[in-house]
Amino acid sequence: MTTPLPTPRKTIALVGLMGVGKTSVGRRLAATLHMPFKDADTEIEASAGRTITDIFNKFGEAAFRDGERRVIARLLDEPPHVLATGGGAFAQPETRALIKARAISIWLKADIEILARRVARRDHRPLLTGKDPLDVLRAHVRDRYPAFEQADIIVETGEAAHQVAVDAIVRALTDYEARGA
Repeated sequence: MTTPLPTPRKTIALVGLMGVGKTSVGRRLAATLHMPFKDADTEIEASAGRTITDIFNKFGEAAFRDGERRVIARLLDEPPHVLATGGGAFAQPETRALIKARAISIWLKADIEILARRVARRDHRPLLTGKDPLDVLRAHVRDRYPAFEQADIIVETGEAAHQVAVDAIVRALTDYEARGA
């Protein structure tokens, strides 16, 4: 890559629908930028001592979202890192406000047919239990895209290799920093 690496002074929060690659791309982005990587879902499970599915099943989505907000707030207090958020985190007004105030938000965006194929391969997503992934994703597009559009940076991903997405993010971050944003 010939683009000079940006030097973010804030955490980079990756947001977007389930299956877009926030964790996979985030790990590679963190390595590229020589920053630590954190996955909000992993941190939530560690904090709660339960899986996300278990939290959803025992306490419901509202309790999960409250815990998610608290964990993300704690993570945003840490030194700058790359943070992969859960698919619904940025759609929650309080969590979005925290991220907007204390991080650079990057919406990873991909066609929902691609995402439906990806998420159908695994069964660990509580919002998909017993449902058609494409139907769920269509509802998420309707409900979450207005929030995602508020991200500082939008990067179209698609079916390309994760490194292609990382390179696009690096270019977008470089442009973002050059604008003094």
